[in-house]
Amino acid sequence: MNLKKQEQLIQQMTPNQLQLQLYLSQAIILVIAFGLGFFLFRPFADILPHLRLDGFWIFIGIFSGLIVAAIDMILWKVLPHKYYDDGGINEKLFQNMPVWKIALIALLVACSEEILFRGIIQTKVGIIAASLIFAFIHMRYWRHWFLIVNVVVLSFWIGLIYSMSGHLLLPVIAMHFTIDFILGLYISKRISQT
Repeated sequence: MNLKKQEQLIQQMTPNQLQLQLYLSQAIILVIAFGLGFFLFRPFADILPHLRLDGFWIFIGIFSGLIVAAIDMILWKVLPHKYYDDGGINEKLFQNMPVWKIALIALLVACSEEILFRGIIQTKVGIIAASLIFAFIHMRYWRHWFLIVNVVVLSFWIGLIYSMSGHLLLPVIAMHFTIDFILGLYISKRISQT
């Protein structure tokens, strides 16, 4: 689908329809993650050590997420709007959204994507494959070189935290959640001020 048609389709969708699409895509990611996990982790319980609670690494994940979100908010202010233009998806998705719903979406996305990309793919085939596949599925960012570079760099950073933590999922879920939650709040606030 070309970018013009994608923009027209997005313009026709309501925020509720976008949210439904988001929930469906995350459900598909979770199904893929658990399906791959079932076949790649024998026994399936071999994935459990990746869920170990480690306060230090969770702090590192949250702190890294705060740094990434702060850098993004600064860049949003100093760069032309076109650098962050994803076709209006984020603005339409987060407009008039209550804080609890932004948190729910951020948690759902962080859990599903990190379970698949770090917990399954990176654990089995490495950081490069996981990061590139992560960037590949974020197709709406392909419209601008800055967005795709941003996603690739972020994916490698999340993958590095995953590797340095000894392949713990909770720190990268915390990092991903922090980024998405703060940026979701930021987008929602920016829209309400315009």
